[in-house]
Amino acid sequence: MPRPTDSARAVCLVSGGMDSAVALAEARTAGFDCFALSFRYGQRHAVELEAAARVASALGASEHRVVTVDLSALGGSALTDAIDVPKDRDERSIGVGVPATYVPARNTVFLAVALGWAEIVEARDLFLGVNALDYSGYPDCRPEFLAAFEELARVATAAGAERGARFRVHAPLLKLSKAQIVARGFELGVDFALTHSCYDPSARGGAVLACGRCDACVLRLKGFREAGKRDPIAYAEVTA
Repeated sequence: MPRPTDSARAVCLVSGGMDSAVALAEARTAGFDCFALSFRYGQRHAVELEAAARVASALGASEHRVVTVDLSALGGSALTDAIDVPKDRDERSIGVGVPATYVPARNTVFLAVALGWAEIVEARDLFLGVNALDYSGYPDCRPEFLAAFEELARVATAAGAERGARFRVHAPLLKLSKAQIVARGFELGVDFALTHSCYDPSARGGAVLACGRCDACVLRLKGFREAGKRDPIAYAEVTA
């Protein structure tokens, strides 16, 4: 369990998904005063930000900010561009190679903005919800990236370069499976009904339905199933 450094404040990336919700809950449980940060980055579905606001409020973030960084202007991802979202893949396929849902350099950009806010509010800790299945396919979710960003933070900020502040990047779920993340979330009192994971949701009768077939849905459903828990969100279709 991470512990507060010289500052009891932390900036936490909150996407609206279940992983970032559990990471935020870990930060709160560890005693951090949490500043939740989300991004309007040109993603195709605003439901992510609605979920992020719910999660930040429910888990007691002191503040929640949404910053606009339009990565859709660059394209190159199924989450921001007219590229088909992969569906009906098994876990072995999901864990191999960089998927079409990778947004180029997204976590680098997000952590850089988080670092700026951390310097302003005098936080020295950053939290994000990357995990083992993420870093098998996403290069900006890997342990070596997180370590490199900590070193960048030391030399890229006035707090680090001039005052010797040490910034830490926490990924408390890094070595956990989806089932372990679900189980930990229940231990921490996370309301998973507030979260949203689907890459390609649809609307029906005023309700937002997860597709049940994209990589995020397949892994989420598998995690709940293996944890022996019921996923409380609604699905249009479940094939996992």
